[in-house]
Amino acid sequence: MAGQSMDIVAKVLEQQVLQSARLVEEQLDAELGKLEKMDEDDLEKLKERRLEALKKAQKQKQEWLSKGHGEYREIPSEKDFFSEVKESKNVVCHFYRDSTFSCKVLDKHLTALAKKHLETKFIKLNVEKAPFLTERLHIKVIPTMALVKDGKTKDYVVGFGDLGNTDEFPTEVLEWRLGCADIITYSGNLLEPPTIGQKSGSKFTKVDKKTIRGKGYDSDSDSDDD
Repeated sequence: MAGQSMDIVAKVLEQQVLQSARLVEEQLDAELGKLEKMDEDDLEKLKERRLEALKKAQKQKQEWLSKGHGEYREIPSEKDFFSEVKESKNVVCHFYRDSTFSCKVLDKHLTALAKKHLETKFIKLNVEKAPFLTERLHIKVIPTMALVKDGKTKDYVVGFGDLGNTDEFPTEVLEWRLGCADIITYSGNLLEPPTIGQKSGSKFTKVDKKTIRGKGYDSDSDSDDD
C-alpha cells in the first residue's frame, strides 16, 4: 500500500511539473509570436523605448549619487539634517551615541544597505551634537532611526524591538523593516520578516506600514549597551 501511495504522489508531482512546463512554453510562444508579428519599425521603436529607459535610470542613479546616496555617512551638525532631508525623497537618519554598542551594530547594517538601496539616503547624527533636533523629535532611546519621506518624518525604528529584540539580527531583517515603512524599494514579502539567520526565540514587534510613531518611541528608557 505504501508503495502504491508513493507512486500516486510521484505521478501527481510529474503532472504538475509537466503542466507548469507547458504554461511556461505557452508564455514563451506568445512572446515569440508578438516579436514575429513586429515589423522593422516596431522593433526600432521597442529598442528606442528600452534605450530611453536605460538612459533615464542612469540619469537617476547619477542624481542620487550627487546627493550623497550610495554611502552611509555622518553629517556634522543638526543644521545639516534639514538640508539633507530636503534634497532627497527618502532618508534614513540614525541618531547615535559613541558609547552605545548597539549603534555600532546598526552602523554595519546601514553601511550595507546604503550601497544596495541607492534610492534612499543613509546618514547618521550624533545626538550630543543635536540637542534641539533630538528634543523636537522626542528621541529618548538610542539608537533611533528617523525615516523621512518628502521632508517629513514618517516613522521611527526605536532600538531593536522591531528587529527581533536582539543585536544579532541579520541585515535582511532591517531591510524588511525599512521596506514596511516604504522608505526603500523592497522586493520581498512585507507580511512577515525574513528568517535568514534568525535565532530561535527571537521575537518581532508587529509593524504597521502606516505607523507614524511606535509606542516605544515615547519611552523614558535608554538602551545604552556599553
